[in-house]
Amino acid sequence: MELIVRQVGHWQQPRWAASAAGGSVSRADLVHRLVQELANLAADAEMRPRRVVPRLDHDLALPDQLRVVAADLLAATASDAALAQATSAVTATRAAL
Repeated sequence: MELIVRQVGHWQQPRWAASAAGGSVSRADLVHRLVQELANLAADAEMRPRRVVPRLDHDLALPDQLRVVAADLLAATASDAALAQATSAVTATRAAL
């Protein structure tokens, strides 16, 4: 998780707004999707309802949101399968950025 945070943590707004490697979505959209997926896995692990992670006005907050949901997932003592799914999602997102 720390690798992706280091990868994007220093980005400025123009870099967030740029298209991700497939061209159909912005890098910010892609990272927000990852944040949502990790939040969903944490909610499932805690057996609580899934909630929509708000899209903040400024994309520069995305690394912080990523850190928070990753910490939530780890604190939830997620299953090995959920952690494998999270790892796969992070790897795919990093590759697409």
